[in-house]
Amino acid sequence: MIRTVSYLSTKSLLLLVVTALAVPTAAMAGHQNFRSNSVGGISIDAQGVVGLASVDSQRMLRAEMVKALEKAPGELNAPTEMRKVSLRGLNAAIKDAQENNLGVLPDEVKYLAGLQRIEYVFVYPEENDIVLAGPGEGWTVDDHGAVVGVTTGRPVLLLEDLAVALQSVDNARNGGITCSIDPTQQGRVNFKQYMSNVTRASQMSPALVQGIERAMGMQDVTVQGVPQTSHFARVLVGADYRMKRIAMGHDKAPVRGLKSFVETASVAVLNANAAPRWWLACNYEPLAKSEDGLAWQLRGPGVKAMTEDEIITADGKVQQTGKEGLAAKAWADKMTANYEELSGEDKIFGELRNIMDMCVVAALISKENMLKKANLDLPMLGDAANSMIQSEYYAPKNVPSIVSAGKKGRNWVITVSGGVDIDSWTVASNSEAVPTMQPLREQNAKSGDATWWWN
Repeated sequence: MIRTVSYLSTKSLLLLVVTALAVPTAAMAGHQNFRSNSVGGISIDAQGVVGLASVDSQRMLRAEMVKALEKAPGELNAPTEMRKVSLRGLNAAIKDAQENNLGVLPDEVKYLAGLQRIEYVFVYPEENDIVLAGPGEGWTVDDHGAVVGVTTGRPVLLLEDLAVALQSVDNARNGGITCSIDPTQQGRVNFKQYMSNVTRASQMSPALVQGIERAMGMQDVTVQGVPQTSHFARVLVGADYRMKRIAMGHDKAPVRGLKSFVETASVAVLNANAAPRWWLACNYEPLAKSEDGLAWQLRGPGVKAMTEDEIITADGKVQQTGKEGLAAKAWADKMTANYEELSGEDKIFGELRNIMDMCVVAALISKENMLKKANLDLPMLGDAANSMIQSEYYAPKNVPSIVSAGKKGRNWVITVSGGVDIDSWTVASNSEAVPTMQPLREQNAKSGDATWWWN
């Protein structure tokens, strides 16, 4: 989450960015279900320290993935705007792999038949089934080892993320699914003590930068609502971490319309005593539904950036103000406006939107009692201990602080950014009846010879 503390100076303003970023570290490997520790361009070592994945580790991951990947056969490889996946059939396919394929899942199961977003949810009580539908196509591996669509380059949905979303639906309702990277209370106190000894006329120097980094120390990574060792958690942390690097100017955004907060923040709109906090949150329009509640559509871009000013007290605690700083709000709006393009270029943001879609679907299934309506049981998806589905990663714990600096005027400004908050139950509770939804459900029902997926 974002923290900014300002100090008046008689000379120039140095925009000093203290952000939870780390030097590149190599991907780690473990037991047979430990696919890789490199996800979304980040890695986490055995001590739980988050950092950038090295070029070599990403190259090794891609080679490993390409070697293991099976090409999508026939119609599964063809792009379509409406690929349907039967949850009843998916559950049966997982069980078949357990019983007849030594527990090895086919790629078409692991990658949910190449779905790239969940746009529709259809309930078929007469078939004892729930069907997820949206754009889909065949898959390949990008330069960072992410599995993406063969023509769009956008990340495909993963079975293991869907399973976590379904298994964590009660956590999402009761406490939410969140991720944050925050300075410790003692780190904030140390920082203020260190800065109190810095003269007002001081210029930025390597020694001063290193002193601030040492004062802030390690920052805490917190993941709530989902298993910390899951790929799902990795996506939360990775998106938070990447947003942080882009906001603070450590990485250039791969889209033209999104400059860093460091570049765009003007002295006139920076609040002297407030610290902007940014986070990524759900961004959906009211869900469309049929009158009988058997057909639903997710509408809207899926993700937005939000901000709120906070005040850091002398003892290192944080107080919310309920207000948005103009500079922070402007950057959040830019992040939101460019998210669609950004998610296609920086895959971790596409993966974050995928898991937000899955969380909304999971909340919808639970809230609307869809399993009961369809008389459907999904034991293979509901078992959190199913090692066929879940990869295991080191749990994220800490990130070192590093400083970015630039001249801005007359104040010192220190800032730390980040956060993800998935409030799926609020999204699932906001809907409106749309007459076209009922015939759409009928049009997309399973045809006679379809398996667990169809176009």
